[in-house]
Amino acid sequence: MNNPIRIGQCRCGTGENLLLIAGPCALQAEYNSIIADELARLKNRLQINVVFKGSFDKANRSSIETVRGCGLGTGLEMLAQIKSQTGLPVTTDIHETHQAEPVGQVCDLIQIPAFLSRQTDLLITAAKTGKPVHVKKGQFMSPQDMHNVVKKLEESGCRDILLCERGTFFGYGRLVNDMKSLVIMRELGVPVCFDATHSVQEPGGLGTLTGGNRQMVEPLARGAAAVGIDALFLETHPEPEKSPSDAANMLPLDQLERVLTTVLRIRETVLLSVSPGTG
Repeated sequence: MNNPIRIGQCRCGTGENLLLIAGPCALQAEYNSIIADELARLKNRLQINVVFKGSFDKANRSSIETVRGCGLGTGLEMLAQIKSQTGLPVTTDIHETHQAEPVGQVCDLIQIPAFLSRQTDLLITAAKTGKPVHVKKGQFMSPQDMHNVVKKLEESGCRDILLCERGTFFGYGRLVNDMKSLVIMRELGVPVCFDATHSVQEPGGLGTLTGGNRQMVEPLARGAAAVGIDALFLETHPEPEKSPSDAANMLPLDQLERVLTTVLRIRETVLLSVSPGTG
């Protein structure tokens, strides 16, 4: 059992509608509105909570030659515009402590990338913004290790914490998902999220780029829903091959509703099976 957290006007946790955190990997002016409008439509159609996600900087790129992003100032302007036009809460990830305050002034949720999930100063500055914090479990960490992450955030004043499973290193260029992580992290008393698109990455699989297998996004999302999740993270794009990053593992936008419908049916079945009086 975990206490619901508040993200803007949304609530996430036990007894709440599924929270979907979705958007492009990197913010792109020509695609942002297309994606955000579809997410707003799905929010109403499927009765889910939705947070729009887009990155202003891909600081963990495989190669120095690959595109980083639009930058902090431009990215925050884009996110503010999306928030104003659609009414959706927005989120982005931070990589350095100086980014926390300006991001907190625009975003409803601050995201900590998996590679930086143990960076104490980054967690502290994120917590001090007063905004909810979403931390992706490092690919090198056990779910039990996330207890220390939660403690760092709580002792820095953050009470609205969301933890995310996004795969664990399995040799070189491979990730595997241990679904027990979702159960273990939920026992820490916080809502849990499953990142279905980064979980199918193949780190360094294309040499200077990260590879991936988007065909596995839906099966893994279904599996996570069966185990039990409060939130689902998906990167999506109307033309994934035109995304400057994570093209191989992003879900095509026209497939999103079908995948979500399946996940919601599984989640509803699981919730009914554990509700009092249904045994």
